[in-house]
Amino acid sequence: MSGPTPFQRMTRHGAIVHTSHDEMALENFAQAMHSEVFGHLMPGNKDAYQNRVLPAFEKREGRKPTTRKEVRAEMRDDPFHQTWSALRRTTQEMMWIATDTCLHRTYDDLHERAQPHGRRLGSLDLDSNLDLPRYVTALDIHCMPGGYCGEATGDDVYAGALYDRGVYSITQGFLGPKVDGFGRSSTAYIKRNYPAFRRGKILDVGCAVGHGSVAIAETMPDAEIYAIDVAAPMLRYAHARAESLGVPVHFSQQNAEHMNYDDDTFDFVVSGATLHELSTAGIKNIIRECYRVLKPGGVMVHIEQPQYEGMDPYDQFMRDWDTFGNNEPFWGTLHDLDLKKLAVAAGFSDHKVHQSMEWGDEERGRVYNVDKPGEKPTPPWFFYTATK
Repeated sequence: MSGPTPFQRMTRHGAIVHTSHDEMALENFAQAMHSEVFGHLMPGNKDAYQNRVLPAFEKREGRKPTTRKEVRAEMRDDPFHQTWSALRRTTQEMMWIATDTCLHRTYDDLHERAQPHGRRLGSLDLDSNLDLPRYVTALDIHCMPGGYCGEATGDDVYAGALYDRGVYSITQGFLGPKVDGFGRSSTAYIKRNYPAFRRGKILDVGCAVGHGSVAIAETMPDAEIYAIDVAAPMLRYAHARAESLGVPVHFSQQNAEHMNYDDDTFDFVVSGATLHELSTAGIKNIIRECYRVLKPGGVMVHIEQPQYEGMDPYDQFMRDWDTFGNNEPFWGTLHDLDLKKLAVAAGFSDHKVHQSMEWGDEERGRVYNVDKPGEKPTPPWFFYTATK
């Protein structure tokens, strides 16, 4: 990408509020600032490492760093990295603040728009007694104010509305005008590898506001789409959004570690950028649950960033910034895990577990990634899949 995709290109739907010219300009400014820090200024870290930090380490230790922890211990004192890291955190917070501006002004309208108004294409099932996992409630994940589960009223949808626009900003529009790149990548994977599949049941785990769930329903119109999350305000907004787009999705408030679905229910269980927000114990439990609720021959498809195994310590360090700088405490933990071992422990056969870097939605990959002349672009997503 040459730069972020402005908010004017984000898809409008019935649950989204109207923003003024100045509010949208502020969102675009914050997004552009983040893009500048994340993209154009980031290479300065490599220069600092190669020209100052690495030579000093080698002189002192007589070797190169072997782990990202060693790189971090050296880089955290470098003035350029300190400045860049502070700017990245600040611009991350700026994007949420910019999005929050219009939501506070339109709070009443937002909640009115989120009401079903007689629409009943899909469904929404909330559980007020659900015990929310601490790894979701203990902090504001990726600096989102109030986190996923914060509620001020009995029918609050603020967190969902904030997430909807905030994630568009954070991802610079890379996931598309509906912020649905992960969902479309899931179904693109299914269509490539299981072309005969048409009818059946698909479960989206950790669905948030249903960006991916709606995409799956749109691209798999003959399948039944179910989606679960622990956060009620996200699900209320997700349901309103899906209904306004004319897409049937069955949303349910559940902890994916202990789903209330019967054994052998789903043909596919999918997730997009969900695993890195879970504790290690949570991931283990969810993989076990994926196995349980899948039909024999069913497939789980989790899309994430690549694992750290085999990666240069400096590259690991830079990718691991979110662990320490972006309220993502389990980011590094996930990317160190032996995912095949977890799947086998959950019941999957060793030879039916696969991990690969590849394009998800190739058509959108061509749209949202500018190819360098004569070079094949690097596949953006890590696919962690297993067949029951």
